[in-house]
Amino acid sequence: MTIRPARADFLDLDRGFAAVNVAVIGDVMLDRFVYGKVERISPEAPIPVLRVDRRTTMIGGAGNAARNVASLGATARLVAVVGPDAAADELRGLFDAEARISGDLAVDPEGGTIVKTRYVAQSQQLLRSDEDGTGRLSPAARAGLLAAVDAAIADAGIVLLSDYGKGVLAPDILTAIMARCAAAGRPVVVDPKARDLSRYRGAMVLTPNAVELAAAAGEPVDPADDHAVTRAALGLVRANGFPYLVATRGAHGVSVVGADGSAVHLPARAREVFDVSGAGDTLVAALACGLAAGGSIVDAVQYANAAAGVVVGKLGTATVTPTEVRAAVAGDAEAKSVAAGGAARHAPVFTDAAAAARLTAAWQAEGLKVGVTNGCFDLLHRGHLDVIARARAACDRLVVAVNADVSVRRLKGPTRPIQDQETRAAVLAALADVDLVLIFAEETPAELIRAIGPDLLVKGGDYTPETVVGADVVTARGGRVMIVPILPGHSTTATVARIAAGGD
Repeated sequence: MTIRPARADFLDLDRGFAAVNVAVIGDVMLDRFVYGKVERISPEAPIPVLRVDRRTTMIGGAGNAARNVASLGATARLVAVVGPDAAADELRGLFDAEARISGDLAVDPEGGTIVKTRYVAQSQQLLRSDEDGTGRLSPAARAGLLAAVDAAIADAGIVLLSDYGKGVLAPDILTAIMARCAAAGRPVVVDPKARDLSRYRGAMVLTPNAVELAAAAGEPVDPADDHAVTRAALGLVRANGFPYLVATRGAHGVSVVGADGSAVHLPARAREVFDVSGAGDTLVAALACGLAAGGSIVDAVQYANAAAGVVVGKLGTATVTPTEVRAAVAGDAEAKSVAAGGAARHAPVFTDAAAAARLTAAWQAEGLKVGVTNGCFDLLHRGHLDVIARARAACDRLVVAVNADVSVRRLKGPTRPIQDQETRAAVLAALADVDLVLIFAEETPAELIRAIGPDLLVKGGDYTPETVVGADVVTARGGRVMIVPILPGHSTTATVARIAAGGD
């Protein structure tokens, strides 16, 4: 199939994600992360001692692909197999907390739930321990799985197969699934694990990484060589009847190769690679959403490439939102503009505290101190600038939370705000000291402070640290509260009065 040229407005694909239903089928696992610091070597053996600070648990494997589908605004129905154990119960609890994911988890009475535990110090993985299943499904699990597949495919617009080589997508099961998808007329996107790609015949597109591409081709493939990647991918496409193959090449970008020999090579989007865990899940999830939303293969891959570029800047098996993708693409464009002598970048603007928290958590995982200050910022004046400058000087990344219009009216009365929330946020985002702007509709910033968990909370005015909203949350986690006195004559009330009196 001929690959159409990319569109400049590929980001508009996400406007259709809310109507997309994706059936995600594959190997689900429980991802545990143990974070801490290494400050000494064990006296018992020449190994580092990890002093544990915190633990987190996430849905991994095919479940992470489903989480990315949901975080992009689409609906995911996950079909997978678990064991009759506590890890499966923990997975079900995590799924219950996901608004746009339903999980059809067949139970294998002869198997166990897959658990991967990663030990991380100073943003570096020290060790991973795996608790794998048997790799083979019992007859009861196979029957339960295929029954769930039938139900999921009936409601889906596209099918995503997430193969981690743990048995759910064994060759005989794959044959049954592909036949069902063909009969239902459902396109299939595959994140493959098997070296023999022929088992995925019938799929619309596969997304092997550079190592998997070379293994499937049976020859070394230099990921930096466009021609070598195209040749290997084209051979696999033609041998197996795939319309497309998307080869992910790490720092060298992504290549889309069609059955007619056409190819498009897209550069890598990530500015800084922090953790590649789950990046393939993000890419294939965004690709499936883009295709189901009506995008061409190149537009969908462009979107997926941008999404993966965001997620490798986060710690752990992470997800990404359309807001983060748009902010990252805009940041790339602004960076190029600055390099060419253009205007400086603007900070991203969020309206979703959870999405903002994912970005700030990535900053904190890098060891950066995150600060938060908040206000209506109805008229940006010298007093505001002083608070923001002092706040930024005391932290590495500054979040400015600004009250939404409805919140300002509750606080200030029906004649306020003077400027709408989009204008106020845009002005704040243009300031060099601001790293992220978050618009919130609540009367106080208490909830967003809980979501973000900043290291520093800054407030201007006649407060004490104990009377600042959210101070208890920040101090409880070892952070601090900083009060910046208002510059005399430079409050918003004084500024409005001065303007009303005809002053400047």
